[in-house]
Amino acid sequence: MTKKAVIVFSGGQDSTTCLIHALPHYDEIHCITFDYGQRHRAEIEVAQRLAKELGVTAHKVLDTTLLNELAISSLTRDNIPVPTASSSGNGLPSTFVPGRNILFLTLASIYAYQVQAETVITGVCETDFSGYPDCRDEFVKALHNAIELGMDYKLRIETPLMWLNKAETWALAEYHGKLELIQHQTLTCYNGIKGSGCGDCDACNLRAKGLNEFLENKSVVMEGLKDKLK
Repeated sequence: MTKKAVIVFSGGQDSTTCLIHALPHYDEIHCITFDYGQRHRAEIEVAQRLAKELGVTAHKVLDTTLLNELAISSLTRDNIPVPTASSSGNGLPSTFVPGRNILFLTLASIYAYQVQAETVITGVCETDFSGYPDCRDEFVKALHNAIELGMDYKLRIETPLMWLNKAETWALAEYHGKLELIQHQTLTCYNGIKGSGCGDCDACNLRAKGLNEFLENKSVVMEGLKDKLK
């Protein structure tokens, strides 16, 4: 039986790490990238380039610009500044796009149904929680149950990074021999700058902090990762 997976793929550090982690385990990998009129649209081009370079079975870019009309966020509006380390406060960050993961995981599951894939993979993570309620394990499990009921289709939603901190996510890239690719070719920055990014936004700060922790304690972090992968 052919093993197939659909990966929610943005071309960022987390989703690309999920992709390289999945490649040895599936016969077919279908990536799906969402064009929702996001602020940093360069991520779509990065996702297309990486999907081609890593040799996925198929890569679909889906028009979901209706989300832009409904969801007000600094990732959907140029006039709302993205948070930085000095500006971050309590409550939901301005980069939270309400309903984004509800929509993306639902559409990815419909795509999985279409290509008869048994797994949907997403890079959401609760350990390095950024204040996004739709990155929690509880949310993913609840949505998974609803999707299975609504489609009467046996499906897994896998979250390989859910319980990894950012240093361990870097370690996972090293484990698969793709640290340099993740470091230099992915786009995580809220301001749309590839690689190390702008160095100021919350996404860049979290990414850099995790990389420094990994490089400073490489052997310890790798051992911790291997324990979690067992």
